[in-house]
Amino acid sequence: MTKLIDEFRRGWQGISQPSPLFSTGFAVFCLALATAARWGLAQIRPDVFFTPYFPAILFATAVGGSRIGVGTAIAGGVLGVAVNFGSAVADSARFTLLLIFWAVGGLTIWGIEHYRTIVAQQREISKRLIEEEEYRKLVVDELQHRLKNKTSAIHAILHQVLQDQPQTWDSIDHRIRALSATDDLIARVDGSGCDIKDLLRSELGPYGHVRFNLNGDPLFLPAKLAVSLALILHELATNAGKYGAFSSARGLLQVSWTVSEDRLSLTWDETEGPAVENVGAAGFGTKLLQSALRAFDGRTEISFLKTGVHCTMQCRIPAN
Repeated sequence: MTKLIDEFRRGWQGISQPSPLFSTGFAVFCLALATAARWGLAQIRPDVFFTPYFPAILFATAVGGSRIGVGTAIAGGVLGVAVNFGSAVADSARFTLLLIFWAVGGLTIWGIEHYRTIVAQQREISKRLIEEEEYRKLVVDELQHRLKNKTSAIHAILHQVLQDQPQTWDSIDHRIRALSATDDLIARVDGSGCDIKDLLRSELGPYGHVRFNLNGDPLFLPAKLAVSLALILHELATNAGKYGAFSSARGLLQVSWTVSEDRLSLTWDETEGPAVENVGAAGFGTKLLQSALRAFDGRTEISFLKTGVHCTMQCRIPAN
């Protein structure tokens, strides 16, 4: 019984074609039910000849395919003409109804087959997308592994070369650590998300925990938004390390955020850093800041003040 139920389910869902014996048996079962329903209707109205066989055509075609559907339509028409549950005889009006029944039955069969074809195509596309996603994940994991090894090798080599130049090493060390932390964070949150404080500590930690202050309530970021913010924050932190608050011994950073309904507002405020006098043409980093949150109905505004960089970000927090 379990095997028959599974065969019916797979045929109904279009996963596979049932065996000819099962399809034929199911069509006969549908015709028997339709004939029994016709007999019941005949107790009220004996001139109902073909209507009960429409559901039989639909279900038989959906499970067994177009050939079984055509056979069911022919058999239903023959039963409608040959079998009587009253005193009426087959006349020209009944044969006219037979032609209409076959025409509508043919349209029903075509519609079901067309739908099954579309579903099969969509299922094939979904299968291919799943396979491509699995392959992409495999390639990305391998690239992340190689990138991590290269970053570690570069870090070790520079540390060995710059042992006698501690000041130069200190200026390089936190940048490499920040870059490595960003790569690890993106790999970790992609598909799961993270808390905004964990994200900020991961990005800013390599520059020293006493150099920044975080102000805001706990907030879980969905994966895609977390990755976008990670890219933006890494760009801002890198610029702060090169030219801003983190490049100065007294420089400080204040990051605060608030949430109103489903909107996130985040402020990046640097102080006590070198004054930014000349701002060059927009590069990749600036374009990233301006475009990374567009997918979340967001925008980024950055100002270069005498006290340091001031950046505000607003975006929608997706449901998942």
